[in-house]
Amino acid sequence: MIRKLVKIDEDKCNGCGQCVPSCHEGAIQLINGKARLTAEKYCDGLGDCLGTCPVDAITVLERETSEDYNEEAVKTHLAGMGKKFIPRNELQNPEKIHSNNFAHANGSAHSHGNTACPSAAMRSFKRQPDEGHADTGIAEQRSELTHWPVQLCLVSPSAPFLQNADLLISADCVPFAYAGFHQKFLRDKALLIGCPKLDDAGFYREKLTEIFRNCNVKRISLVHMEVPCCFGLEAIIKEALKESGKDIPLERVVVTLDGNLR
Repeated sequence: MIRKLVKIDEDKCNGCGQCVPSCHEGAIQLINGKARLTAEKYCDGLGDCLGTCPVDAITVLERETSEDYNEEAVKTHLAGMGKKFIPRNELQNPEKIHSNNFAHANGSAHSHGNTACPSAAMRSFKRQPDEGHADTGIAEQRSELTHWPVQLCLVSPSAPFLQNADLLISADCVPFAYAGFHQKFLRDKALLIGCPKLDDAGFYREKLTEIFRNCNVKRISLVHMEVPCCFGLEAIIKEALKESGKDIPLERVVVTLDGNLR
């Protein structure tokens, strides 16, 4: 049969992984640092992943295939990933998703230029030695952030700021609960943030494995909340360390709901 299917140009793919969470069927996974279509039967050909690729490596083409889209197989596949299948008619504004493909971030639905999503555009910020290091009682202190992006879902495993880094991995909620996050934890570190409850733990593990294996990370500092779901972040990191074959020092700090350390 001939039908529409996603095609990923592996030469263009930089392994950022932005397409993985945008695929509602879980058809795309990061394997050996590249996004891959795991099975044609999982791909509905509607292209929700198109607008999320910053290097224009994804297209939807009509081509020959022996596998039709199989919704029941997708349900089983997602269940194995710990995810719930959401029917098309229950997704928020499905027609807008299909027609726009996140056009607000990329300029057009099927742009073939090199315009990247602003949320994933890589940047580094040089800080002066005395900038942001005043441990005073002044309410407003300068940021210790030295790069962008920071979301684990958006950061490329080959990002230069990860090379030879002291790496801080923080749960999303920590900076809101702990007032001294920048001065206590972030100073002189590369930052990755994420939520093990809301995001794909398998995707986190694969990306961290790539980072640990290839970036010569010097040490890892993990900061997460005291709520049960947050402890999954430590398990993900330890699994990634094991799979990477690297022995990187790991230090963990837990933040209480009222903003204290334990």
